[in-house]
Amino acid sequence: MRDIVIVGASIAGFSAAAELRARGHDGPIHLVGEEPVRTYERPPLSKGVLGGEDPSTTEWAAARDDDLDLDWLVGERAVGLDVGGRTVELAAGESLPYDGLVIATGASPRRLPGHRDRAGLHVLRSLDDCLGLRADLDAGPERVVVVGAGFIGGEVAATCRHRGHEVTVVEPLSQPLERVLGPTIGAAVADVHRAAGVDLRLGTGVDAVLGDDHVEGVRTTDGAVIEADLVVVGIGVVPNTAWLDGSGLPVEDGVRCDATTLVAPGITAAGDVASWDSPRYGRLRIEHWDNAVDMGRAAGRRLLASDGEAEAYDPVPWFWSDQHDVRVQVAGRPTLPDQGGQLAVVDGAIGEERFVALYGSDGRVTGALGWNWPAKTVRYRMALEQGLGWDEAVAAASP
Repeated sequence: MRDIVIVGASIAGFSAAAELRARGHDGPIHLVGEEPVRTYERPPLSKGVLGGEDPSTTEWAAARDDDLDLDWLVGERAVGLDVGGRTVELAAGESLPYDGLVIATGASPRRLPGHRDRAGLHVLRSLDDCLGLRADLDAGPERVVVVGAGFIGGEVAATCRHRGHEVTVVEPLSQPLERVLGPTIGAAVADVHRAAGVDLRLGTGVDAVLGDDHVEGVRTTDGAVIEADLVVVGIGVVPNTAWLDGSGLPVEDGVRCDATTLVAPGITAAGDVASWDSPRYGRLRIEHWDNAVDMGRAAGRRLLASDGEAEAYDPVPWFWSDQHDVRVQVAGRPTLPDQGGQLAVVDGAIGEERFVALYGSDGRVTGALGWNWPAKTVRYRMALEQGLGWDEAVAAASP
């Protein structure tokens, strides 16, 4: 295997390239990225950079050894893939041949269906998105509406509130993060936002974005009108797979991989775009930084490995979110009450400055949540790697 093409120059793609070099691959590595910049960190975009920090704090590739000798094709967009001919088609008309391919094209933010773009209406995914939103915030708008109370929505709401803006969050579910963490923890997150002065409108969605050339507010599905100078939409993402249409590769909620990240002979995938068979959890697609780094490395290793040497990619998922003065860290895959799961607070108590809660199902701990308690959350993550029984975990935590 000589020429390797990596489509997607974000964290997953760069991690794959670094792993290939670490494993001794000395052939050309072409890193194709649609954005006109090299790899950078996305997590600071909704927090520090949006709050005013220097965007250079997001740099990733530039802060690492540039002796990797990568062929950076930034500002280039892949528009097609010929699996049989082993070429990637670029928007500029070039065909890029490969011996091995890593698909790491990430995801794009969902838009409000049926609502056209206009001034003051934002999403947040890229560095350009962040700087555009920040420029509008710097202009001094008083009222910001955030649509969606998931991780991005919650972080943007917290940052805008700390900047001094009036913030209203519109969320169709009954609590923030309810779909991921359940209603009990979601209610605790809601309390943090309310204590910081965020106006939460829960159990309702957006029926219309108001204003012609510039947003003037939103009308919710329960008929309320919320005036706004800016509207930020944070309602999830969609895997970037359209460029694979007609390629014959399996696409279903992302690019389908086996347990080793292999999509087809000579092709692996990683990051937000990749859906794989985890021996531990079943079919997964994870949209978090830690997975992008680790799966990128795994995809690079798999590309060089024979079928007999290939190892399953089977981590305990790990992610975090900073909102106001709270850091929420989650290990594993929480099983929620509507899925037959259990929830037990094993250290501290909800409403206190810090606590740890466990999620479980069928006699096993499936996830651990730390609220301002990173050390204990890390220990539970390590225990989840080995398998953790529900009764023993709860009993061990009891005073």
